[in-house]
Amino acid sequence: MEITEQQYNRNEVEVLRETSIRPLRQWGTKVKIWLAFLILVCGWGLFCFIYQLQHGLGATAMRNYVSWGLYIATFVFFIGISHSGTLVSGILRITKQPWRMPITRSAELMTFVSLLFGGIMPIIDLGRPDRLHHIVLFGRLQSPLIWDVICIGTYFVGSSMFLFLPMIPDMALCRDRLKGTASKFRLWIYEKLSLGWTGTPMQHKRLELTMTIMTIIIIPIAVSVHTVVAYIFAMTLRPGWDSTVFGPYFVAGALYSGSATVILAMAAFRKFYHLEKYITLKHFDLTGRIVLALTLIYAYMNLNEYWIPAYKMAVGEGRLLNDLFSGTYAKVFWILQFGTVLLPIIAMSFPAGRKPLPLIISCIIIVIGAWVKRYIIVVPTLLHPYMPIQEVPWDWAHYFPNWVEWSVTMGCFAGIFLVITLFAKLFPMMAIWEVEEGMKIEETRRLGMEIFKKNESEEAKVATTDGNK
Repeated sequence: MEITEQQYNRNEVEVLRETSIRPLRQWGTKVKIWLAFLILVCGWGLFCFIYQLQHGLGATAMRNYVSWGLYIATFVFFIGISHSGTLVSGILRITKQPWRMPITRSAELMTFVSLLFGGIMPIIDLGRPDRLHHIVLFGRLQSPLIWDVICIGTYFVGSSMFLFLPMIPDMALCRDRLKGTASKFRLWIYEKLSLGWTGTPMQHKRLELTMTIMTIIIIPIAVSVHTVVAYIFAMTLRPGWDSTVFGPYFVAGALYSGSATVILAMAAFRKFYHLEKYITLKHFDLTGRIVLALTLIYAYMNLNEYWIPAYKMAVGEGRLLNDLFSGTYAKVFWILQFGTVLLPIIAMSFPAGRKPLPLIISCIIIVIGAWVKRYIIVVPTLLHPYMPIQEVPWDWAHYFPNWVEWSVTMGCFAGIFLVITLFAKLFPMMAIWEVEEGMKIEETRRLGMEIFKKNESEEAKVATTDGNK
């Protein structure tokens, strides 16, 4: 059933548009202080990276044994949370779930920024980043590292398009609504990014078709990206990495941490931009169920990853597992298993645990645990090679990130928040046109139910009248 223009609630649409655009009109003092802090942290991280370039990787705590440390662990973490956009915006879009509409842009933005800085981390880890172009000139297709470069590059381009396409109608809205308040440069940006959008039915049809095609393309690319990241480890003959389950294990872990990141982003924008009317308790409950399902899958994969080699306790694997289960990394390992996997499962299994506050706490625990888990995957394995070097210096056989690594890594995290903040102050954080479509669908459904109940009531009255006669 189609509704007419008279039936359609124009006031609700106007409130939606104004609520979404209001944060773009001015930059408050708190925002400026926050941006200054992020720029300061990024600047310190850049200074430390320059220091690392001048003194070589010897300026870090990495040595012959641990040549991949905090940088590569953070790289795997960033690539993992990039699956947030694929899950929420991609899978829910292709299954036509209407409740996804207010949260898709947050998910797509998280994918974009995490891939942007995830791609930077391996470059930071290089001893000679000035030779980066050698990957293109002399790279071998037999190498999983080359597969990784190709997949991440393709995924970044696809995710950028996936973020941009739904923004086109909103750019036209900003172009028209912000005249007189935004600078000429910002209006020029909105003009160019809107691509001449006027909102005709043909334009809407083409946009929907393009989004459908991009969704179908982006989902297998996203799965392939984290599978190939897993191949970098699994195709290396080392205890702890020599596993056939690493591909699906990494994909499950990426979806598990990525979905939790979406909830945190959703909660933040809901709070700061006063979007409680559009991002409701229903969204927290439904996304909480998704996180619960993915955490259960991740727990199953986690059990397989450690239980099977622990049952056999081969010599090389045994040394690593003993260190994880009862040695140097035992406390961290068991906190990860029970605190960041089992505890969130228990909490989110109950409806009360999927309310905003407890769900946010669970997601914070999951995201922090996911980052630490990447560290546990990378570092202990490198410290337990099949053939240890005899009589090595103490700092070769031990590793903990030093101030240079922490500074550069924190600079990258600050960079993520900086990009997100700038994006949120320049562009709407909801796909306004999609939410409008959702409101129209909901209004159609409501009117249809009213007409159905009215007809049902009239039929009952007629039946009663006939019966009395």
